[in-house]
Amino acid sequence: MQTNASNETLKVTGVTELTALSAREVKENITAAFSPELVNLDFDASQMEFLDSSGLGTLISLQKLAALRNGSFRLISPTPSSIQILELTRLHRVFQIVS
Repeated sequence: MQTNASNETLKVTGVTELTALSAREVKENITAAFSPELVNLDFDASQMEFLDSSGLGTLISLQKLAALRNGSFRLISPTPSSIQILELTRLHRVFQIVS
């Protein structure tokens, strides 16, 4: 996983799975990189091959973190399998998804 801060946005890339095994570490790393001057979070999901309920919880937490700063959370280019999970849980209505 890599993070890159630009202007007021933290971009997260390189996450290949967001599961019970990795969700906590991913969340901690992103939270640590989300410095006070940043308000927006762009999560690049184009390489995410697996997403489970713990991963969904992490995405919701990250969205809340950005919202607390009056920022936005965008899910960038999610894979078809991730989109399927988001649609099954109706979270595709909650997240801003950018193709």
